[in-house]
Amino acid sequence: MSILELKNLTLVKDGKILLSNINIEIWAGYVHAIVGPNGAGKSTLANTIMGLHGYRNFVGDILFEGKSIKNLSIDERARLGITMVFQEPARFEGLAVDDFILAGVKEKKENLIDEALLKVGLDPLKYRKRAVDKTLSGGERKRIEIASIYAMKPKLVFLDEPDSGVDIDSVKFIFEIIKDFKKQGTTVILVTHSPEVLKQSDHAFLICAGKLICKGEVDKMFDYFTGKCAPCNHVGNPEIEDGKTI
Repeated sequence: MSILELKNLTLVKDGKILLSNINIEIWAGYVHAIVGPNGAGKSTLANTIMGLHGYRNFVGDILFEGKSIKNLSIDERARLGITMVFQEPARFEGLAVDDFILAGVKEKKENLIDEALLKVGLDPLKYRKRAVDKTLSGGERKRIEIASIYAMKPKLVFLDEPDSGVDIDSVKFIFEIIKDFKKQGTTVILVTHSPEVLKQSDHAFLICAGKLICKGEVDKMFDYFTGKCAPCNHVGNPEIEDGKTI
């Protein structure tokens, strides 16, 4: 069963086509990956689905649980259970970690704080009263942000480059909580150009130059990471030379 459907999604900004006629179905309860080179349109696609400012004037439609969310604000989409962990974690100077984790939770149960922090490998006794500010490392902030999303128990979560700018220990716990999201029934979409992150998914989509090039089993996407593109007519395809396939 699909939880999210993109129908002929096209986005043009400043005269440039960023997304071109994308059709995707996201199955509920699975971990999906959107892969592709830098500038391919991966984050643009996520931002459009989230309804961020500057990404709302698109052609086509976005269906969530069978209903169009095209005209809904980011807050309205969040209330439906759609959320995102950005590549650069947020800072809220002066806000304590425990308040940050419970900020988006409907039932503000204290035990959720400890549970969420432990899921990302952080000791609640050491972190609950710390401020979400520059005293935390990038890895700590990303783990805390993911912990806050876990506590919300969303229906669908985007993780934009979840391994970016974090240490090896943080990556290990982030990969574990991806499994935990799946166990609790949350649909996960990983936005990445990392083969290690791709391995955490059940299904993948390859995007290049704003177009959906390929989709299917994860194994069939690894050729992309070895420099062998999926068949297409894009001028940047290394398998095309002087207009001929090599």
